[in-house]
Amino acid sequence: MRPNIASRPLPPLLPVLAALALPLPTGADAPESPARPAYEQRAPSLDGTGRFFMGREIARVMGHLGAPWLERPERIDEERPDLLHSILPVKPGHIVADIGAGTGYHSWRLARQVGPTGRVYAVEIQPEMLQLLATNMHARGVTNVVGILGSTTDPALPEASVDLALMVDVYHEFDHPYEMLAAITRALKPGGRVAFVEFRGEQASVPIKPLHKMTEAQVRREAELHPLEWVETRRELPWQHLILFRKTPAP
Repeated sequence: MRPNIASRPLPPLLPVLAALALPLPTGADAPESPARPAYEQRAPSLDGTGRFFMGREIARVMGHLGAPWLERPERIDEERPDLLHSILPVKPGHIVADIGAGTGYHSWRLARQVGPTGRVYAVEIQPEMLQLLATNMHARGVTNVVGILGSTTDPALPEASVDLALMVDVYHEFDHPYEMLAAITRALKPGGRVAFVEFRGEQASVPIKPLHKMTEAQVRREAELHPLEWVETRRELPWQHLILFRKTPAP
């Protein structure tokens, strides 16, 4: 259950984040998406949107007022971010995208991994989250994280620029998962990778609401609609799996 968190004034966004946020493609400039399976609209469940894609209901997005949930101390033991980052294919100098970055819980860890010659694009669709992220990065002295305000269909990343796109507990909430993953794939360099970290839907004992979990089979079904090939699935994390894909060459 998410806490009821009172609204509070937010600090101003760091200038570098606003200055480097990329414009979203619109109108005739917007790239066309390949054919996709249809979305369906049905009566929503308690935690769902009523919007279905490939048989699963899309979960509701956690708003910025739930940000303290992302920084809860229990997350260290429940999700083991130290272990996750030790097995991610990230090297010094890499360009990494933290999709659905929230407060930057993973962004600063990625920034440390890529080092001063690398960069982390922290993508959010909520300006309030970007403000919180900017404050957190400033407090940690992190200078190689760039906030980007995306949309529900496009993360607004530079094309063919990213070595790794990381999505931790966010893909299941994408309102337009097909369009978002297509845009993320376009942003990958040749051979670039995308990592899905989701709570294991196969395991009933994982104490997370069902719509906020995904099975490996479902992730692979949706990812393989795109020019992505499965690389491996890692199961060392307490409640989540890391499902890794590589961008395949254009035909």
